[in-house]
Amino acid sequence: MHIGSFQLESPLILAPMAGVTDRPFRTLCRRLGAGLAVSEMVTTRPELRASDKTRLRLDHRGEPDPRSVQIAGADPGMLAAAARINVAEGAQIIDINMGCPAKKVCSKAAGSALLRDEALVQRILEAVVGAVDVPVTLKIRTGWCPDTRNAVRIAGLAEAAGIQALAVHGRTRACGFTGAAEFDTVRAVKQSVRIPVIANGDIVTPEAAAQVLSATGADALMIGRAAQGRPWIFREIAHYLATGERLAAPTASEVEAIMLEHLDTLHRFYGEARGYRVARKHIDWYLKDRLAQDNPDARAWRRRILAAEGSMAQRRLLVSFLHQHEHAGAAAA
Repeated sequence: MHIGSFQLESPLILAPMAGVTDRPFRTLCRRLGAGLAVSEMVTTRPELRASDKTRLRLDHRGEPDPRSVQIAGADPGMLAAAARINVAEGAQIIDINMGCPAKKVCSKAAGSALLRDEALVQRILEAVVGAVDVPVTLKIRTGWCPDTRNAVRIAGLAEAAGIQALAVHGRTRACGFTGAAEFDTVRAVKQSVRIPVIANGDIVTPEAAAQVLSATGADALMIGRAAQGRPWIFREIAHYLATGERLAAPTASEVEAIMLEHLDTLHRFYGEARGYRVARKHIDWYLKDRLAQDNPDARAWRRRILAAEGSMAQRRLLVSFLHQHEHAGAAAA
């Protein structure tokens, strides 16, 4: 799998997710098998570029190559300027968001709302590709709604404009994240262009990953929500695709090590004032449906951990819960 001159170590890509794919999570997923990890959306609004949120999103220190940054907006000139700024800050791939279904994004005619205006799509693609000397990629959905699926036409515009790879989520904007993803359109996109096509949507298990590859003929897979609380899904999928066998699940001690490493990295990255707050959602994802259901007191523990104020208190409560759970499991065995 190549994007421009970059050869990915794995055809498994962490999807950009607002508030999730920060540098700590991207770096962790890369270490656990992702061949590329795309940053959360960076604003094109000049008045917000000096904010702490944008500053942290532009921070790529220690991140492995290639570094991909997603930009979002609806103005070709502003998107081109944002692309140049991000490249100056260390981005090696620029990704354009035309797939986000969020109302606050679409209400500004950005994200997947752009799919309704193919002429504007063409102007945006040409402006961004022409603004930077690094590969530009694009993420889309299959269309605005089931009656107006136009991903094949958008793919043709993308290839003609010089887009180097195209990710397609197998739902329309109207579908959001509900219902099963449909991959017939993704397959049609793959058959219509020569650039790499990345399939996205409903890739939650190694078996599902193999089925999506078979159904679409895609060059790579993009995984989003399934990696929340389970960043090792990338190595599990890679092993299954290579061998046809399931990789053994991580041990309780390895899960604990990954969680605490992630927690400590978040605390350092965001600082004391924000770190423990950002970490709460990740802790919840790690605990959900895995550790919690084995322990009758887990719900109370979860509430205490998520309500903790300060990084030290948060970490101390999480370690106490994990050790109690591990000892209870060992005793039961």
